[in-house]
Amino acid sequence: MKKTISYRTSGTCSREINIVADGDTIENVQFVGGCSGNTTGVAALVAGMKIDDAIARLKGIKCGFKPTSCPDQLAIALEKLKVQE
Repeated sequence: MKKTISYRTSGTCSREINIVADGDTIENVQFVGGCSGNTTGVAALVAGMKIDDAIARLKGIKCGFKPTSCPDQLAIALEKLKVQE
């Protein structure tokens, strides 16, 4: 079953994260804004990964002195995607 979410980020350079998942597997992630190389890299790394595995790896990562990061915001978005079930 396909699931999608458009998540408006908070506290990062990226403004939004769009996610498509099939069941419990991430199919595609697209960041809007942010550091293109980093966000494209993170999106490529999580493609094909189980949602719970991505959350476990990304949650709590900080960007410098900020309390969050693009990977952390992705983990939060994935948690919200899970509750759509």
